[in-house]
Amino acid sequence: MITRNELVLTVDRQCDLVDMSRSSFYYEAKPPLDGMDLQILHRMDEIYTKWPFYGYRRICDELVGEEYCNGKDRVLKYMKILGLEAIYPKKKTTIRDQSHKIYPYLLRGLDINRSNQVWASDITYIRLVGGFCYLVVILDWYSRCVLSWRVSNSLHVEFCVSALEEALRKYGNPEIFNTDQGSQFTSEEFTKILQQQQIQISMDSKGRWADNVIVERFFRTVKYEDVFIHEYHTTPDVRDGFRQYMPFYSEQRRHSSLEKRTPWMAYTQGQDLQIAV
Repeated sequence: MITRNELVLTVDRQCDLVDMSRSSFYYEAKPPLDGMDLQILHRMDEIYTKWPFYGYRRICDELVGEEYCNGKDRVLKYMKILGLEAIYPKKKTTIRDQSHKIYPYLLRGLDINRSNQVWASDITYIRLVGGFCYLVVILDWYSRCVLSWRVSNSLHVEFCVSALEEALRKYGNPEIFNTDQGSQFTSEEFTKILQQQQIQISMDSKGRWADNVIVERFFRTVKYEDVFIHEYHTTPDVRDGFRQYMPFYSEQRRHSSLEKRTPWMAYTQGQDLQIAV
């Protein structure tokens, strides 16, 4: 529609006529990540999953030692894409929307001794052969039972809201819902649902990686036991794989921390629960 033939009309004038800014006309989309970039992202995810206390400097040292040509600035950039942060106290633990309300952390010193007392949620990066996607999961803190999950190729809030709505529909309401301070969880779309159900909202404190450690441990498990060994090609492949792994994790995989019970056994044992199908 707009041309650079200034003998007819200048670019400025053409942009004015179609109500378009000049910056939009001159914008060129960034090229997608190439194969080497994806290899670096995947290797960074493996390093962090094995040593979650590594910061960008130590991850960069590992990459250089493995003959990946990389600098610290590039590693920092990729850590933001992956959503990775070393688990030690620091000034900033997550990227959040400054306009969103932040709620206090309610679990410090709390004796979590029953199902549906506390639910927790977080998001992690899932590697693909030709790219990556994201997983959001909602767990019952006491039993480690997976209540719902969603996979998305972007970090929009809708896939988090969808997982929350499914968990509430199937399992009722928890007393407390804990997340980090990520923009998806602090958004009005997400917190409004919790408020309407009169669920107390709890959010991790700054510099406190352990505040939501139960979900971080689950992410480590699902990556080692499923993601790293299957080498998924597409987002639908991940969904198909997780439809098998998530029931296995909750209903068949026994946990030493649960006295050799499965999460589902721990979730349902001794409680008169009405579980919706």
